[in-house]
Amino acid sequence: MSFKLDLIKDKIEFFEAPTVEELEKKVNEQIENNQALLLRLHSVSHQTAVVDGRMIYSAAVHFKTES
Repeated sequence: MSFKLDLIKDKIEFFEAPTVEELEKKVNEQIENNQALLLRLHSVSHQTAVVDGRMIYSAAVHFKTES
């Protein structure tokens, strides 16, 4: 029996929140969590949408290992 461990080299996560502040808090928490996996922030893409008269803020966050 043998174990083979692979490192996560690339990861994209999606977030949404009712306010920009909440969205920023979620993203910052995940940045800290992913540092334990040796992943660093590569890029952030964000959008705003109006759904049923409410603003929804979303972000796609790309993490990568340092090469």
